[in-house]
Amino acid sequence: MGPELTAQSGRMSFLQMALHLLFFFLPAAALALFCAVCGAWLFRPGAGVPWQRRCAVNAAAGVLVLVAGLVVFDNDGKMATYAALTVVSATVEWVMQKGWRAR
Repeated sequence: MGPELTAQSGRMSFLQMALHLLFFFLPAAALALFCAVCGAWLFRPGAGVPWQRRCAVNAAAGVLVLVAGLVVFDNDGKMATYAALTVVSATVEWVMQKGWRAR
């Protein structure tokens, strides 16, 4: 096996870096998919934008929130960042589904 990553070495292998980035962006991607799928159930079916586009826009907004949380708090995984991610994703889905209109 390869050398172990320790606090003293400060180096990451390519696999470790790829997994780190994957797990950093995974909450935004999972919540985007969840919002896009559940948005069609909660709102009028076919009322707004196709679910693939809603998922992509939600994911992009979520990534921006996660990066902003990383910049503001200087580390990832803060509950305030995840709360903001939830609020932003729900708001984006509401806007894209035109939720202000009556059923």
